[in-house]
Formats: sequence, structure tokens, C-alpha cells
Amino acid sequence: MGLKRKPMASMNVIPFINIMLVLLVMVLTTATFIRQGIIPVDLPEAKSSDKKSDNKEVTIYVTKKGEIFINKDLVNLEQLQAKLEKISKKDTVVLRSDKESKFQDFVHVMDILKKLNHESLYIVTKE
Repeated sequence: MGLKRKPMASMNVIPFINIMLVLLVMVLTTATFIRQGIIPVDLPEAKSSDKKSDNKEVTIYVTKKGEIFINKDLVNLEQLQAKLEKISKKDTVVLRSDKESKFQDFVHVMDILKKLNHESLYIVTKE
């Protein structure tokens, strides 16, 4: 008699797993390069796109001494409110507050922004 062959009870999936891991590494690497802007991409043009150049950016600084600056000009709360009244509600307001500043100074600036209905507000933090 000859050799008896046993039926194959299980399938070897290790080569399949290896191929999938290689594909996963390639996708993650490519996604990282695209996110960081390393891969140059020429974006298509549209006639009805939002132009960010129309909206200005106003930066407010609160120092640890309680000084308030708007676009590098030292102001008090009344001057800050007067300057913020002149800008458009669509303009972006960026608030940079020192971590050692009094919380009350931060709240004063936020009150003025809320009173003037500025909704496009970013608070800059550090990771």
C-alpha cells in the first residue's frame, strides 16, 4: 500500500497576515506623508470656494502681569472693546493667554467677546 493522505483540517493563514501587515504599513506611511505635507499635491480650483483671505485674524494677548495687547498694541479693557467693535464678526479672534496670568483677566476678555457676539474664537494652548 501507499501513503495515506490526511484531509487538510486547517489552513495556514500566516502568509496572508504578513501581506496584510505590509499593506497596513504602506497605507499608514503614505497617510503620514500626506498629512505632513511632504507629498506635493496640486489642488483643484473651484469658482465658489470660501476664501479665507477675506477674513482677517485678530490676536489678543494676555500677559502674566495682566497686560492686554491686541495685535501687539497695549490696550486697557475699554480700548479693547472699542477696537473689537470696529472689526467684523466674521474675523477670527485668536486669544493667547499666559498660563500664569490671572483667570479674571481672561474672563474680562471673554466677556467682551461674548458681549460683541464674536463666535469665531480660538484659544491657543501648548501641548
